[in-house]
Amino acid sequence: MGTCSICKKEREISESLGICIDCIRDKFERSLPYIKKAHKKEIYSKEGVQCSLCIRKCKIPEGKEGYCGARKNLGGKIIPKTDSDEYAFVECYYDLLPTNCVAMDFCGEKNSRSGKNLAVFYGFCNFDCLFCQNWNYKNVKRKMSVDDLLSFVDDETRCICFFGGDPTPQIFHALKVAERSERRVCWETNGSFSQGVAKKVGEISYKTGGIVKFDIKAFSNSIYMALCGAKKENTFKNFEFIYKNFRREDPPILVASTLLVPGYVDVFEIKRISEFIASIDPNIPYVLLAFHPDHKMRDLPNTSKDLATFCFNAAKEHLDRVKIGNIWLLR
Repeated sequence: MGTCSICKKEREISESLGICIDCIRDKFERSLPYIKKAHKKEIYSKEGVQCSLCIRKCKIPEGKEGYCGARKNLGGKIIPKTDSDEYAFVECYYDLLPTNCVAMDFCGEKNSRSGKNLAVFYGFCNFDCLFCQNWNYKNVKRKMSVDDLLSFVDDETRCICFFGGDPTPQIFHALKVAERSERRVCWETNGSFSQGVAKKVGEISYKTGGIVKFDIKAFSNSIYMALCGAKKENTFKNFEFIYKNFRREDPPILVASTLLVPGYVDVFEIKRISEFIASIDPNIPYVLLAFHPDHKMRDLPNTSKDLATFCFNAAKEHLDRVKIGNIWLLR
């Protein structure tokens, strides 16, 4: 518990923001200085070449990098930090099937008792989530070529999952691997890439029997900004775009998930997200994930069983397939 710097009420808040959920939603202009302080990174430049890869649409000056750090302006062209889409900052490892993947209960490999998944963990992200549960993506220093990664795809590899960080900043490297792998391809992403990228991501998962897993952080744009330093528009538009263009029932083309961050992601947010998903198709699976203290929100507790239950019930009012993931983390 702590005292909100705006309303002065005792609330469940993190020092990384210093303000409560109600003030973020209802007093956004007053909350903005606290949000900007929490996300100190420069978001936009006023001049330079525009990168159109994601929602940020960074204008990158000559010799500088964009917000994500993975793309730069060299000679008036936006190129990868590695100088070529053949290379990326990435690591990989195997997970035996069935894995603890967010979408495992809905996956085409859910009944597999042999084989393995190749988990491809990209460095860099175009969001700045204060609660990030995989913040060690910032420590990925290894450069791997497309061929390097493909060398890990052996006879026992049934599927590949691209995550991070987020695959978005180095998406063209990931797509090259995906297209040549001849395996089931899944993605775990914040979904804020351009619609052109959404088409390629959806198409490869549709063709290979994989799933695009959208991590929907919240419903309110103000909460998105506070928690992630980013806006929600591309995520929601791309979610609907992929469903409408690559609809598939089994396995589903889409699975949504939301991390239940205590004090910041409440029943209202889950209800509104569920209504949005249901407006597309109430049969789309939705997984609610338990939070554990990490990154810049180590001062918050684990998600409570009560919050998880209330959110589950709110989601079930609108959706047919709702699950609480990683229940062992609940307090």
